[in-house]
Amino acid sequence: MTFDLQDLLYCMQRLRNPQTGCPWDLRQDFADILPHTLEEAYEVADAIERQDWPHLEEELGDLLFQVIFYGQIASERELFSVNSVIDKLVAKLVRRHPHVFPGGELSAERDASIKPEEAQVNANWDAIKAEERRLKAGQGRPEAIETGLLADVPVTLPALTRGVKLQKKAAKVGFDWPDMSGVVAKIHEELAEVEAEIASGDQTALESEIGDLLFAVTNLARHSGIDPEVALRGTNQRFTSRFKAVEQQVEQQGGWQQATPESMEAAWQVAKRQEKNA
Repeated sequence: MTFDLQDLLYCMQRLRNPQTGCPWDLRQDFADILPHTLEEAYEVADAIERQDWPHLEEELGDLLFQVIFYGQIASERELFSVNSVIDKLVAKLVRRHPHVFPGGELSAERDASIKPEEAQVNANWDAIKAEERRLKAGQGRPEAIETGLLADVPVTLPALTRGVKLQKKAAKVGFDWPDMSGVVAKIHEELAEVEAEIASGDQTALESEIGDLLFAVTNLARHSGIDPEVALRGTNQRFTSRFKAVEQQVEQQGGWQQATPESMEAAWQVAKRQEKNA
């Protein structure tokens, strides 16, 4: 038997049935589910980076379940429903892609012989989003309280990802380094300021300067066409793998109590060479 979206919606309704549902599912609220949603999103990213396609299929299902869960809770409270979420999503996609859906009609076909220019598509996208924000402001929507070029970059994004989005937004109006040499110079400048605050002992100032240094390095990644989140996750994975090899060598040599900084560094270099030769 093959299940479909309607089966998933029915399953969710059963799980939340006040008389016969699951006690755990019945206890959940929007805020309770949020940490699970974030975890599932990262597991999707992990599966993609490892190119583990069977695992990705499973993780996408877990992520989809989060959306269905939110929709069920909202429906119970008469806030919105999964169907209204889909309706708004499709309407937004059609509205933001006039180069695909002429006249704003889902079923309308564009002339395939006319290839839209990517620069113009991006410009149209920004203009349409700006108009959406203007309309929301007129309706008194909470998300429209803040205005400006950077207003629609969510503050809840991972810091590196949000940094890239802020930089990209600013770059669209010319607030950017013309090439990577300026970015590299800025990194050296920020590093010098970090060193100065280390010497001063001012922890508050040091935190600020380290943040500036990280932001500058994020800018370098963006100029290089590299996603800093992906780059850092790769480094985390390499560190984990190398440290595991170090741990094994240390255990063979008598354990952590017998280890010295020199022996641990030697083990680390061995782990790096093994990784390169793998």
